[in-house]
Amino acid sequence: MMPHLWSVFHNQAGLAWLDQFSFGFHHENKFVIPQYGLQAAAIVIPTAPGTIGVTYSYFGYSKYHENKIGVAFGKMLGKNISAGVQLNYLNVFIADQYGNQGNLTVEAGIMAQPVKNLFLGAHVFNPTRAQVSFYTEEDIPTIFRFGMGYRFANTIFLAAETEKDLDNPAVFKTGIEFELADNLTLRTGFSTKPTLYTFGLGYHYKGIEANLAFTRHQQLGFTPHFSILYTFDL
Repeated sequence: MMPHLWSVFHNQAGLAWLDQFSFGFHHENKFVIPQYGLQAAAIVIPTAPGTIGVTYSYFGYSKYHENKIGVAFGKMLGKNISAGVQLNYLNVFIADQYGNQGNLTVEAGIMAQPVKNLFLGAHVFNPTRAQVSFYTEEDIPTIFRFGMGYRFANTIFLAAETEKDLDNPAVFKTGIEFELADNLTLRTGFSTKPTLYTFGLGYHYKGIEANLAFTRHQQLGFTPHFSILYTFDL
Protein backbone atom coordinates (compact mmCIF):
# COMPACT_ATOMS: atom_id res chain seq x y z
CA MET A 1 0.00 0.00 0.00
CA MET A 2 2.76 2.39 -1.04
CA PRO A 3 3.22 4.23 -4.35
CA HIS A 4 5.29 2.02 -6.66
CA LEU A 5 5.56 0.89 -10.27
CA TRP A 6 3.42 -2.16 -9.40
CA SER A 7 0.61 0.17 -8.27
CA VAL A 8 -0.49 -0.13 -11.89
CA PHE A 9 -1.63 -3.70 -11.05
CA HIS A 10 -2.92 -3.10 -7.51
CA ASN A 11 -4.10 0.49 -7.01
CA GLN A 12 -3.68 2.96 -9.86
CA ALA A 13 -3.95 5.91 -7.46
CA GLY A 14 -0.39 5.11 -6.41
CA LEU A 15 0.85 6.12 -9.86
CA ALA A 16 0.12 9.78 -9.14
CA TRP A 17 2.93 9.93 -6.55
CA LEU A 18 5.57 8.75 -9.05
CA ASP A 19 7.61 11.37 -10.91
CA GLN A 20 10.16 9.20 -12.79
CA PHE A 21 9.89 7.01 -15.87
CA SER A 22 10.17 3.32 -14.99
CA PHE A 23 9.43 -0.12 -16.37
CA GLY A 24 9.40 -3.62 -14.92
CA PHE A 25 8.84 -7.33 -15.53
CA HIS A 26 7.33 -9.96 -13.23
CA HIS A 27 7.22 -13.75 -13.47
CA GLU A 28 5.67 -16.38 -11.24
CA ASN A 29 5.03 -20.09 -11.66
CA LYS A 30 2.10 -21.25 -9.54
CA PHE A 31 2.99 -24.40 -7.62
CA VAL A 32 5.90 -24.92 -10.08
CA ILE A 33 3.46 -26.22 -12.71
CA PRO A 34 4.62 -25.14 -16.21
CA GLN A 35 1.06 -24.51 -17.45
CA TYR A 36 0.43 -22.14 -14.52
CA GLY A 37 3.03 -19.53 -15.43
CA LEU A 38 2.23 -15.82 -15.17
CA GLN A 39 4.24 -13.07 -16.87
CA ALA A 40 3.53 -9.37 -16.49
CA ALA A 41 5.13 -6.13 -17.63
CA ALA A 42 4.47 -2.48 -16.85
CA ILE A 43 5.62 0.97 -17.90
CA VAL A 44 5.06 4.20 -15.95
CA ILE A 45 5.25 7.57 -17.69
CA PRO A 46 4.91 10.78 -15.62
CA THR A 47 3.29 13.74 -17.40
CA ALA A 48 2.22 17.22 -16.34
CA PRO A 49 -1.50 16.33 -15.88
CA GLY A 50 -0.77 13.01 -14.13
CA THR A 51 1.00 9.67 -14.47
CA ILE A 52 0.24 7.14 -17.21
CA GLY A 53 0.69 3.40 -16.77
CA VAL A 54 0.58 0.64 -19.39
CA THR A 55 0.36 -3.04 -18.43
CA TYR A 56 0.32 -6.46 -20.03
CA SER A 57 -0.04 -9.88 -18.41
CA TYR A 58 -0.26 -13.45 -19.70
CA PHE A 59 -1.31 -16.53 -17.74
CA GLY A 60 -1.51 -20.11 -18.97
CA TYR A 61 -0.18 -22.07 -21.93
CA SER A 62 -0.98 -22.79 -25.58
CA LYS A 63 -4.32 -24.56 -25.00
CA TYR A 64 -5.61 -22.22 -22.30
CA HIS A 65 -4.45 -18.71 -21.58
CA GLU A 66 -5.62 -15.35 -20.30
CA ASN A 67 -4.32 -11.99 -21.57
CA LYS A 68 -4.85 -8.62 -19.95
CA ILE A 69 -3.88 -5.28 -21.50
CA GLY A 70 -4.45 -2.13 -19.47
CA VAL A 71 -3.97 1.63 -19.71
CA ALA A 72 -4.05 3.57 -16.44
CA PHE A 73 -3.98 7.18 -15.28
CA GLY A 74 -3.25 8.46 -11.78
CA LYS A 75 -3.63 12.06 -10.61
CA MET A 76 -3.07 13.98 -7.38
CA LEU A 77 -6.33 15.52 -6.13
CA GLY A 78 -4.57 17.42 -3.37
CA LYS A 79 -1.27 17.44 -1.50
CA ASN A 80 -1.96 14.12 0.24
CA ILE A 81 -4.65 12.35 -1.78
CA SER A 82 -4.77 10.80 -5.24
CA ALA A 83 -7.07 8.82 -7.52
CA GLY A 84 -6.47 6.47 -10.41
CA VAL A 85 -8.43 4.59 -13.04
CA GLN A 86 -7.58 1.86 -15.54
CA LEU A 87 -9.27 0.47 -18.65
CA ASN A 88 -8.52 -3.19 -19.40
CA TYR A 89 -9.12 -5.58 -22.24
CA LEU A 90 -9.35 -9.17 -20.97
CA ASN A 91 -9.10 -12.10 -23.35
CA VAL A 92 -9.54 -15.81 -22.60
CA PHE A 93 -8.51 -18.51 -25.07
CA ILE A 94 -9.65 -22.13 -24.78
CA ALA A 95 -8.55 -24.55 -27.49
CA ASP A 96 -10.91 -26.56 -29.68
CA GLN A 97 -14.48 -25.31 -29.96
CA TYR A 98 -14.31 -22.30 -27.59
CA GLY A 99 -11.60 -20.13 -29.13
CA ASN A 100 -11.17 -16.51 -28.00
CA GLN A 101 -13.55 -14.58 -25.77
CA GLY A 102 -12.88 -11.03 -24.58
CA ASN A 103 -14.37 -7.94 -23.01
CA LEU A 104 -13.53 -4.55 -21.49
CA THR A 105 -13.34 -3.91 -17.75
CA VAL A 106 -12.46 -0.96 -15.56
CA GLU A 107 -10.79 -0.61 -12.17
CA ALA A 108 -10.18 2.40 -9.96
CA GLY A 109 -8.66 3.39 -6.65
CA ILE A 110 -7.89 6.17 -4.21
CA MET A 111 -4.87 6.65 -1.94
CA ALA A 112 -4.22 9.09 0.88
CA GLN A 113 -1.42 9.99 3.27
CA PRO A 114 -3.25 11.56 6.25
CA VAL A 115 -0.08 11.73 8.38
CA LYS A 116 3.61 11.17 7.73
CA ASN A 117 4.54 7.54 6.94
CA LEU A 118 0.90 6.34 6.86
CA PHE A 119 -0.83 5.42 3.59
CA LEU A 120 -4.47 4.39 3.22
CA GLY A 121 -6.01 3.01 0.04
CA ALA A 122 -9.13 1.55 -1.52
CA HIS A 123 -9.56 -0.16 -4.88
CA VAL A 124 -12.32 -1.78 -6.92
CA PHE A 125 -11.89 -4.12 -9.89
CA ASN A 126 -14.72 -4.59 -12.40
CA PRO A 127 -17.45 -2.57 -10.63
CA THR A 128 -19.62 -2.86 -13.75
CA ARG A 129 -19.86 -6.67 -13.35
CA ALA A 130 -18.63 -7.24 -16.90
CA GLN A 131 -18.64 -10.81 -18.19
CA VAL A 132 -15.92 -12.68 -20.07
CA SER A 133 -17.61 -11.75 -23.34
CA PHE A 134 -20.85 -10.31 -24.64
CA TYR A 135 -21.90 -13.82 -25.66
CA THR A 136 -21.44 -15.75 -22.40
CA GLU A 137 -22.72 -15.50 -18.83
CA GLU A 138 -19.35 -16.23 -17.22
CA ASP A 139 -18.62 -13.34 -14.87
CA ILE A 140 -15.32 -11.56 -14.41
CA PRO A 141 -14.83 -11.21 -10.62
CA THR A 142 -15.79 -7.95 -8.93
CA ILE A 143 -13.28 -7.32 -6.15
CA PHE A 144 -13.08 -4.61 -3.47
CA ARG A 145 -9.86 -4.01 -1.52
CA PHE A 146 -9.08 -1.77 1.46
CA GLY A 147 -5.60 -1.45 2.88
CA MET A 148 -3.09 0.54 4.87
CA GLY A 149 0.66 0.73 5.24
CA TYR A 150 2.88 2.36 7.85
CA ARG A 151 6.64 2.87 7.89
CA PHE A 152 8.40 2.76 11.27
CA ALA A 153 11.75 4.54 11.69
CA ASN A 154 12.52 4.19 7.96
CA THR A 155 13.58 0.55 8.39
CA ILE A 156 10.30 -1.34 8.96
CA PHE A 157 7.17 -1.20 6.81
CA LEU A 158 3.94 -2.90 7.91
CA ALA A 159 0.96 -3.41 5.58
CA ALA A 160 -2.50 -4.95 5.93
CA GLU A 161 -5.35 -5.41 3.47
CA THR A 162 -8.85 -6.84 3.30
CA GLU A 163 -10.06 -8.15 -0.08
CA LYS A 164 -13.68 -9.04 -0.89
CA ASP A 165 -14.76 -10.82 -4.05
CA LEU A 166 -18.55 -10.47 -4.29
CA ASP A 167 -18.83 -14.22 -4.91
CA ASN A 168 -16.33 -15.43 -2.27
CA PRO A 169 -15.47 -14.94 1.42
CA ALA A 170 -13.33 -12.00 2.46
CA VAL A 171 -9.55 -12.46 2.45
CA PHE A 172 -7.20 -10.82 4.96
CA LYS A 173 -3.56 -10.15 4.07
CA THR A 174 -0.70 -8.75 6.10
CA GLY A 175 3.00 -8.30 5.49
CA ILE A 176 6.10 -6.75 6.97
CA GLU A 177 9.29 -5.49 5.36
CA PHE A 178 12.65 -5.07 7.12
CA GLU A 179 15.51 -3.05 5.68
CA LEU A 180 18.53 -5.23 6.52
CA ALA A 181 21.05 -2.91 4.86
CA ASP A 182 21.05 0.13 2.60
CA ASN A 183 20.26 -1.96 -0.48
CA LEU A 184 18.77 -5.17 0.97
CA THR A 185 15.21 -5.81 2.18
CA LEU A 186 13.62 -8.86 3.84
CA ARG A 187 9.86 -9.45 3.47
CA THR A 188 7.38 -11.90 4.95
CA GLY A 189 3.60 -12.12 4.97
CA PHE A 190 0.43 -14.12 5.47
CA SER A 191 -3.03 -14.31 3.89
CA THR A 192 -6.24 -16.26 4.50
CA LYS A 193 -8.72 -18.24 2.36
CA PRO A 194 -6.62 -20.08 1.33
CA THR A 195 -3.90 -19.88 3.94
CA LEU A 196 -0.70 -18.66 2.27
CA TYR A 197 2.69 -17.81 3.73
CA THR A 198 5.14 -15.61 1.83
CA PHE A 199 8.77 -14.65 2.25
CA GLY A 200 11.31 -12.96 0.02
CA LEU A 201 14.19 -10.58 -0.52
CA GLY A 202 14.57 -7.33 -2.41
CA TYR A 203 17.78 -5.73 -3.67
CA HIS A 204 18.08 -2.15 -4.86
CA TYR A 205 21.10 -0.60 -6.57
CA LYS A 206 20.82 2.86 -8.09
CA GLY A 207 17.84 2.61 -10.48
CA ILE A 208 17.61 -1.19 -10.50
CA GLU A 209 15.33 -3.12 -8.16
CA ALA A 210 15.19 -6.93 -8.10
CA ASN A 211 12.85 -9.05 -5.97
CA LEU A 212 12.66 -12.78 -5.29
CA ALA A 213 9.86 -14.33 -3.24
CA PHE A 214 8.10 -17.60 -2.49
CA THR A 215 4.49 -18.28 -1.53
CA ARG A 216 3.60 -21.51 0.27
CA HIS A 217 0.17 -23.16 0.03
CA GLN A 218 -0.29 -25.82 2.71
CA GLN A 219 -1.60 -28.43 0.26
CA LEU A 220 -0.28 -27.37 -3.16
CA GLY A 221 3.24 -26.29 -2.27
CA PHE A 222 5.42 -23.38 -3.33
CA THR A 223 5.04 -20.64 -5.94
CA PRO A 224 8.23 -18.75 -6.87
CA HIS A 225 8.02 -15.06 -7.86
CA PHE A 226 10.64 -12.87 -9.49
CA SER A 227 10.51 -9.25 -10.59
CA ILE A 228 12.94 -6.66 -11.85
CA LEU A 229 12.40 -2.99 -12.59
CA TYR A 230 14.40 0.02 -13.63
CA THR A 231 13.74 3.65 -12.76
CA PHE A 232 15.36 6.38 -14.83
CA ASP A 233 16.98 9.18 -12.84
CA LEU A 234 15.93 12.08 -15.06
